[in-house]
Amino acid sequence: MGKRLIQQARGKGGPTYRAPSFRYKGDVRVPNKELSGIITDIVKCQGHSAPLLEVKYEDNSTGLMIAAENSRVGDRVFVGKENETTIQNTKPLSQIPEGTPIFNIENMPGDGGKFARAGGTAAKIVTKTKNRIIVMLPSKKQKEFHPRCRATIGIVAGGGRTDKPLLKAGAKHFKMKAKNKLWPLTSGAAMNAVDHPFGTGRSSRKSKARPAPRNAPPGRKVGMIAAKQTGRKKGR
Repeated sequence: MGKRLIQQARGKGGPTYRAPSFRYKGDVRVPNKELSGIITDIVKCQGHSAPLLEVKYEDNSTGLMIAAENSRVGDRVFVGKENETTIQNTKPLSQIPEGTPIFNIENMPGDGGKFARAGGTAAKIVTKTKNRIIVMLPSKKQKEFHPRCRATIGIVAGGGRTDKPLLKAGAKHFKMKAKNKLWPLTSGAAMNAVDHPFGTGRSSRKSKARPAPRNAPPGRKVGMIAAKQTGRKKGR
């Protein structure tokens, strides 16, 4: 009787791989209207690497925002076109000067923010035209955005998370357990043949990482998947 490989079980979404979203503080997004609010508290959520701000808006509604560096309880934040270009305020990309550090950038106008949300990260505007804004993301990749997409000004708080070494396996265990990530990750070549296509101890050669066929069934698509090109390039 067969058994599911790890890469197959991951797609089933069992408890080992399901995020503990019932423990999250809530949906973190910028409201889709112009208003101001006061920061009432700074909270930690295990689903986010950055601290979160609890904000009470002028219409008596409350919400969560990603905290920028130097944000404090009692500070006033503004969302909309008519506000200053200062830390924690949210404005359309068309009204933010080039080179300003920004985070929580919207993919589509009004979606509340999708890009550059991890602790210690920030993006910046590279080029502005009438119909598009070019932004350099934390990965150094440049992406086009609509001028009406909004972003929050500043650098995400919580930077330096990776500076402190974990030192022991137990610290890594609890870090991964907080987000319900599979850990430790076992190399396929270290497994048995029943557990992984690369796994066997019957030969001295450990590596079997060959390009997998594009139409391979689930469980076989491991290693180099559907290489775009093999062999030498022509003209070289």
